[in-house]
Amino acid sequence: AATTPLHANTVSAIVPARNEAPCIAAVVHDLLALRTPQGAPLLLEVIVADNGSSDDTARVARDAGARVVAVAQAGYGRACWEAVRASRGNTLLFVDGDGAADAADAPALIDALADGAHLAIGVRHAPDAGAMTLSQRFGNALACLLMRCLWRMPVADLGPHRAIRRDAFDALDMQDRSFGWTVEMQVRAHVLGLRVAERPVRWHARTAGVSKISGTLRGVVGAGIGILGMIARLWWRERRRPAATTPVSPKTT
Repeated sequence: AATTPLHANTVSAIVPARNEAPCIAAVVHDLLALRTPQGAPLLLEVIVADNGSSDDTARVARDAGARVVAVAQAGYGRACWEAVRASRGNTLLFVDGDGAADAADAPALIDALADGAHLAIGVRHAPDAGAMTLSQRFGNALACLLMRCLWRMPVADLGPHRAIRRDAFDALDMQDRSFGWTVEMQVRAHVLGLRVAERPVRWHARTAGVSKISGTLRGVVGAGIGILGMIARLWWRERRRPAATTPVSPKTT
């Protein structure tokens, strides 16, 4: 993908959310408060993808200063996709709506793109106590292990706090609309030979509301099936692709 110059106020923050009324205002406020070293707003916009919430998530997000996109059909990837389609920035910053990600880590991800990366992944090396359940830690570690074994790609986390250049995102041709979204993005970036950077980020325990993944057995199982199923589909797709058409691997910094 061709590189696009990065400037302040050209970053669209993408925030998928479902029934996050207790958390979403703080997420939006923290993102809108981000500034460049010169004091200019770092973000062009914050777009909250309201993924079929039954509470006041949309109203609260709008009152906090976000632009809200209604996405009635459930799906993490679908919410992200619809928000991206509505965005205007040449850089996309993905932030979950539950308050787990720390907005103060966003500049480091964006700076990684300015330094030449196409995709910057926030790696949760030391999440707060209670921020990730045992099943989440195990599933994340298993998925990363499979990706390292199948594609020999250096990957430490499927962290949803990430940034990507718009032109690089367009090149990925994302197909998943569920929990396989993060995996597909990383594997596709690797296969296409894009440069991927990993940066440490904080990960906080939820202070309000219930997690849509770890909070229910259905969420845990659904996420696991979505992630592992996506890995299997991507692996099968690449096995059927002629070796000569496979691009070189990216650098990870």
